[in-house]
Amino acid sequence: MNGWHLKSWFLIGSALSVLHCTQPIAAQVVPDNTLPAAERSQVSGNPNFQIDGGARRGGNLFHSFQSFSVPTGGSAFFNNAADVQNILTRVTGGSISNIDGVIRDQGTANLFLLNPNGIVFGAGAQLNIGGSFVASTANSINFADNFQYNASNPQTTPLLTVSVPIGLQMGSNPGRIAVQGNGYNISGTAPFLTPLIRGNASTGLKVPPGQTLALIGGDIDIQGGVLQAEQGRIELGSVRDGIVNLGAGFALSYLVGVRGL
Repeated sequence: MNGWHLKSWFLIGSALSVLHCTQPIAAQVVPDNTLPAAERSQVSGNPNFQIDGGARRGGNLFHSFQSFSVPTGGSAFFNNAADVQNILTRVTGGSISNIDGVIRDQGTANLFLLNPNGIVFGAGAQLNIGGSFVASTANSINFADNFQYNASNPQTTPLLTVSVPIGLQMGSNPGRIAVQGNGYNISGTAPFLTPLIRGNASTGLKVPPGQTLALIGGDIDIQGGVLQAEQGRIELGSVRDGIVNLGAGFALSYLVGVRGL
């Protein structure tokens, strides 16, 4: 949909679910060669991938991949040091990220997953991380010192930064983000008269209490997917052409002129 209308959603301590559909899952976590040779991401295992290495700058740990997908029943484990504050992951190849397993990290690090081509979280997708999670189909992550960690035009020898991430640079045609699942299985003995009973959701995207779960891309397509951020924040933004600011707690705000889809 064209035009200048911006679509965004903001929920606190909430969950969102609708209908379910299926998506084939391709499994591969493959590093690229855009980081300095001694600091490139190192991947072992399949379908349970362990990710070591990366380029450390202060509290930031940078990873760069040609492709990043996790198969049904598999996992991608970021084996970061416990004092890392932000894990910044970009996908520079032309493929969509299909996630149908578990993404894990160490400590309380925030995890960014950046793939301009698109990100699909299948019914088996789960998060087991210690901090906030930001998934985006933006072109780059912007930092306070004007550095951009770019997935669409990656520098072969990037000058990485210790600064903090403050925004996302959206392109003119960002990929979609889809979250699929089976919902909460909500039931009630007498509709409109008795409280609804929410079933347990063993899968879905969930962050620890007080953290933020943010999805920022082109179309945001949630079909049966469960999003959970108890006592925290769920941020959904469907935008293009401009900058999405990441405020305190990764609350989203939009610069004047940003175009909604």
